[in-house]
Amino acid sequence: MKAAPSPEEIRRHNLGTLLRHVHLTGQASRAELAERMGLNRSTILALTADLTAAGLVSEELPRTTGRAGRPSLVVRPESSRVYVLALDVGADRLTAARVGLGGVVLARGNVPRPPDPFDPDAVVAELAAQARRLVRAARPDTVCVGIGAAFSGIVRREDGVVRLSPNIGWRDVPFGAELGRRLGMGLSVSVGNDADLGALAERERGAGAGLDDLIYLHGDVGIGGGIIVGGRLLSGEGGYGGEVGHMVVNPGGRPCGCGSRGCLEAEAGELALLDAAGRRGPGGREGVAAIVDAADRGDVAARDALHRVGGWLGQGVANLVNIFNPAMVIFGGVLRDIYLGAAAQVRSRLALAGLGVARERVRLRTSALGEEAILMGAAELAFADVLADPLETLLRGKNPLP
Repeated sequence: MKAAPSPEEIRRHNLGTLLRHVHLTGQASRAELAERMGLNRSTILALTADLTAAGLVSEELPRTTGRAGRPSLVVRPESSRVYVLALDVGADRLTAARVGLGGVVLARGNVPRPPDPFDPDAVVAELAAQARRLVRAARPDTVCVGIGAAFSGIVRREDGVVRLSPNIGWRDVPFGAELGRRLGMGLSVSVGNDADLGALAERERGAGAGLDDLIYLHGDVGIGGGIIVGGRLLSGEGGYGGEVGHMVVNPGGRPCGCGSRGCLEAEAGELALLDAAGRRGPGGREGVAAIVDAADRGDVAARDALHRVGGWLGQGVANLVNIFNPAMVIFGGVLRDIYLGAAAQVRSRLALAGLGVARERVRLRTSALGEEAILMGAAELAFADVLADPLETLLRGKNPLP
């Protein structure tokens, strides 16, 4: 039989739970926290006192109250003091941000992706330089409690190795370890797939807030998917689950960077849209937005390209809805613009190819976090330790840099 948790384990769990509440939902009164956690007010008082003493939260009187009697103190996350570094390696840019407890972006910087080849040493050096600038600009009394990085490829979560990224050209690159070594902060770097982290961010703070079953589809040069089933991210045996961009939707169709043909990202991604529209100019968010804008203004080639790509995107969505029966499918990255320009085609194909019982309640939405979704997911990855064990993790936090 499993031993009952010790009082210290219970206390550590309750500290993490309380901190998570104010981190995700913002300020809350002691009374509200007691009701959410099912604890009495004296226990909440003791927990908030510990977190306040550690500098993780602060307490103050509410600005207004609608009730008679003594008001309950409001607990707020110390966003300006406790932070993480969130990094995003996208197909078109590198981004670094200092994100405070509570999900507040305190500072950020980004640069366009380096020219091909997408050299790992150059990427690590640039990200480390950006991150170090952000840390050095922080106040001396602040503390960094974690580092999270998002990567557009297949990532081995336990050690941050990028196993494969066809659109960037990486294979078995020890990205997390190299970035941690280059930063020299004494903190490990947690690395996750960008679409997985986007799914987590949208569930915690975005369009899918509170939903236990959702799919987040992220588009840049390729297409990735984050799948949440029963409240948990679907990772697979090796941690590589959710590579929906390489689901074949058109056998024998366009060649894909993975070596197959007719994959979802080959038929419905950015490059497919540019080719169908006959455009050879720059891609990325600007290139896709330009095609959507041209279609809105009556450009026949742009409109037909969106309709074609939207049909294949709808086929992919139908397959996913039939398999996972999600409550919501969220479109992020360039897929957000593609969906907005081809929603009728996506919904039409879903109606034709989706099982009625699986699609009858599914909602199709665009990302509420927009371009911040992946970055916020990386931040949540970095906050995981402090939300699980606030006081111990704070002791291990670092700042300033040597």
